[in-house]
Amino acid sequence: MVSKRAALYVRVSTDKQTVESQVRELTAIAQRRGWEVVATYSDAGISGAKGRDQRPGLDTMLKDASRGRFEVVMAWAIDRLGRSLIDLLGTIQTLEAGKVDVFIEQQSLDTTSPMGKLLFQITGAFAEFERHMISQRVAVGIKQARAKGVKFGRPRTDPKTEERIRKALAKGDKGILKIARELGVGSGTVQRIKAEIIVGA
Repeated sequence: MVSKRAALYVRVSTDKQTVESQVRELTAIAQRRGWEVVATYSDAGISGAKGRDQRPGLDTMLKDASRGRFEVVMAWAIDRLGRSLIDLLGTIQTLEAGKVDVFIEQQSLDTTSPMGKLLFQITGAFAEFERHMISQRVAVGIKQARAKGVKFGRPRTDPKTEERIRKALAKGDKGILKIARELGVGSGTVQRIKAEIIVGA
């Protein structure tokens, strides 16, 4: 086995669990493969359903991967990196962009080998197909709903309220936020009407 600089990523969902057993097992695997563990990233008590912005260990690991600090990331199981296929692929693609391989023990995913890279590419193709199919189903659903008279987007403010907004804007003694608050509408509505007045002036 070629020597590689390896990073461990470990995660547990609750504070009652510990990451030590994952670290111990992955370190032993790295030693058997002749890999040097140069960093360990941990998210303890954080659900895998949370995004990168809520998982500081994952975020730091991905940033260090882009800096070339290591050549392979090791995790105990797929659900340690992400709960959904699309989320997982996004993480692995970020690593791949930094030329960092992935080793996941429980699912025998190892992109350091040609077979592992092929498996990942096939999985990625299925995920892309799934995204495409979801997009198509949504588009068809919207088209069918529109054919039945369903309207999409925010409902337009009633004419009486719009006229009150115009009058309040014309006085010029109140800001957009105050007018919106007093008339019970969103500030975006007031901004839209103000823009219409300016264009029509």
